[in-house]
Amino acid sequence: MTDPFDRRLRDCRRRLEAAGAEAVVCFPSSNLTYLTGFEESPSERHLLLVLPTVGAPAFVAPTMYAEQLAETPVEDVRLWDDGDDPVALLEDVLSDRGIRDGSVLVDDRMWALFTQDLRRLLPDASFDLASVVFEALRLRKDDVELEALRRAGEIADRVSLTLRARCEELVGTTEAALADDIGRLLGEHGGGAPSFSPIVASGPNGARPHHHSGDRVIEAGDPVVLDFGAYVEADLESGTARYPGDQTRTIVFAGEPPAEYREVHAIVCEAQQAAVDAVEPGVTAGSIDRAARSVIEAAGYGDAFVHRTGHGVGLEVHEPPYIVAGNDRELEPGMVFSVEPGIYLEGRFGVRIEDLVVVTEDGAERLNDSPRGWRADDA
Repeated sequence: MTDPFDRRLRDCRRRLEAAGAEAVVCFPSSNLTYLTGFEESPSERHLLLVLPTVGAPAFVAPTMYAEQLAETPVEDVRLWDDGDDPVALLEDVLSDRGIRDGSVLVDDRMWALFTQDLRRLLPDASFDLASVVFEALRLRKDDVELEALRRAGEIADRVSLTLRARCEELVGTTEAALADDIGRLLGEHGGGAPSFSPIVASGPNGARPHHHSGDRVIEAGDPVVLDFGAYVEADLESGTARYPGDQTRTIVFAGEPPAEYREVHAIVCEAQQAAVDAVEPGVTAGSIDRAARSVIEAAGYGDAFVHRTGHGVGLEVHEPPYIVAGNDRELEPGMVFSVEPGIYLEGRFGVRIEDLVVVTEDGAERLNDSPRGWRADDA
């Protein structure tokens, strides 16, 4: 298998040149992981990658990361110890590469501590966001990324089927206890850490799209919104890259749901199918939102669909392309995003159904295939 990181560095450099930028500076983030396979959480320590349009990339990093950074494709690694001045090392890197008064892109979420250092070192430079090059660079997933996302989808499917098989025994469980159980099941079925805190929203709590699972006891007849996924490691020769699953089902584990629930669930199913059917290269992200929203509006529930239809998924659970009204970005093969329309009736219940899809040459491939029906025993 070809290591993707050299290719990604080359592709990023070409996009920098096309954007007229002298360099991009990344700190611990998904952009840094994408380029080098190195993953770390941000901290107050200077850990920066400088990728110039001309010249070799370089890390400025604490000595404690020497071993991990030696495994990346970046050969120039400037290490500093406590008591050293990392800003002086950064200045040397910039000077060596002739970065002075051009355009410099900085990681979109870089802490002000580090952007201010760059501004002091480069008073004549102009600054913009790294997304100028990274958004287009990361939108289309390669084969390694798609394989990881498919595995993440399969893991979510297995957990969904396990929950359906347990059905009646889950009545009487608290939301929080079930959320913890879902986290455990994701690991048992081959996943890593949850992609996000699992959402278990029962009864009236389901009307809150991002409800935090609490101590409410799940009762017979409750519609229960279940939103979860797990990270999986991509199959890379070197470096690290974790890709998340993200699936939502709304299930009644036992008993009879509220009278309007069957109708609402059917409408959301129809809206999701309409959106998936609309996916193909060349259509806009906004048109996918319109396909789902028009079904819900026609049924009279337009005001109860209170969020976008979907979001891109890659190294981050939420990233471009965003499937939202007004987004004119045209879809291309290899893009991956969620399709998750919902209807939320305050004080009563909510319904959301979500799958991840990848744009193919002539349509869409679902990355989730577990049952979408509302009864626990639906096939």
